[in-house]
Amino acid sequence: MQKEIFKMTLSLDSLDAYMSLFGMNDQNTALIEQECDVTIALRGADLMITGEYENTQLAATVIDKLLQMIRRGDPIDRPRIRYAIALAREGKADMMDEILRSVVAITHRGKQVRCKTLGQQTYVQAIRDHDLTFAVGPAGTGKTYLAMALAVTALKNKEVERIVLTRPAVEAGEKLGFLPGDLTQKVDPYLRPLYDAMYDFMGIDSYQKLIERGTVEVAPLAYMRGRTLSDAFIILDEAQNTTPEQMKMFLTRIGFHSKVVVTGDITQTDLPFGKRSGLTEALEILKGIEAIAQVRLTSQDVVRHELVQQIVNAYDAYYASVQPDARP
Repeated sequence: MQKEIFKMTLSLDSLDAYMSLFGMNDQNTALIEQECDVTIALRGADLMITGEYENTQLAATVIDKLLQMIRRGDPIDRPRIRYAIALAREGKADMMDEILRSVVAITHRGKQVRCKTLGQQTYVQAIRDHDLTFAVGPAGTGKTYLAMALAVTALKNKEVERIVLTRPAVEAGEKLGFLPGDLTQKVDPYLRPLYDAMYDFMGIDSYQKLIERGTVEVAPLAYMRGRTLSDAFIILDEAQNTTPEQMKMFLTRIGFHSKVVVTGDITQTDLPFGKRSGLTEALEILKGIEAIAQVRLTSQDVVRHELVQQIVNAYDAYYASVQPDARP
């Protein structure tokens, strides 16, 4: 089939935006060329896109959407370009505007936190609309970070009186007994990701003050037994490492006027071989309850280094090709 040439004419005052789009050493346009199977060249004030008709239309749509984002001051990077291409292929390019328009939270340094994918937007809305939300997905999809953002926002808006952060202290190759220090110091490494997220939104000084007042609590899951958590925003992180008994215990801690988010990646379970994950069981048992949200994020929602998305896809493809028993 003979290739058709798509030609887009630019006004001179938009050339700066195109220079931002190209990126260092034209790496952004090289990515668009590769993903859309086209050739892109700037000729004076004209941007020439050459390729098969559907591919040139796809590339033109993506470039137009990215330019709109650049003119608004939104950052452009390779993961965002890949995601814009994926949306354009599905005829959903306009949804990029909807995603970027909503501010989830603001860090203590004044940086706005926004959703970067439709999956993340669905996740955030689910938390806002439900008292209990399960979020399952691979590493790098923002499960913990976005939940933390909403928790801090709820605390600042006086929607809750405190934040409770917890995760199971399950060893991944090392034994707690071999770590130095008392129990608090032993479990501290397991809770470190939660500390880091809190520092980002509150700053270390504010965080320490809230910890001292008991407004923010970070504790291993075992410390939840026997308690009723009311007027709180509760996040259970790494829930794939809970046992069925631990998950039931945790879910029955929920008190009045509380919001709970349970996050995990069921492909990265550190439980002993043959032990069923409490997260997997809870998803099956509670799937018919409308008041409980279940959000499943995918590799398309990964917002870390683009290699993370490729790694997740490679592992998924590998495990899909082998016997289920070979999966960890």
